[in-house]
Amino acid sequence: MPTILLVEDNEMNRDVLSRLLQKRGYTLFFAEDGQEAYSVAMAHHPDLILMDISLPIMDGYEVTRRLRLEPSMQSTIIIALTAHAMSRDRDRALASGCTDYETKPVEFSRLLAKIETHLGGGPS
Repeated sequence: MPTILLVEDNEMNRDVLSRLLQKRGYTLFFAEDGQEAYSVAMAHHPDLILMDISLPIMDGYEVTRRLRLEPSMQSTIIIALTAHAMSRDRDRALASGCTDYETKPVEFSRLLAKIETHLGGGPS
């Protein structure tokens, strides 16, 4: 069963996404700030991380850069989630080490398609 770390500081966004992903059969871990995201990722080595970019303590760019320095996290799929929708924001997310990028508000069907593509078809 694929595991996803959902990094989101907004409780409503976290609740909605978690319910939709769990309904699809994914096992989830959660983090509400950048430091917690790094710790949870290192402890659980999820298959995929949904990384909010605007986070307290450490932003999603920095968390991603630090995770990419860890040999065990170099191939982990990281999808940036951000309200910043300019092309330079996408470029910055990818340059920090994110695998993919999705804007907020999240269109769940599009995000789910990306998740399933990266995970090779989704949960079994």
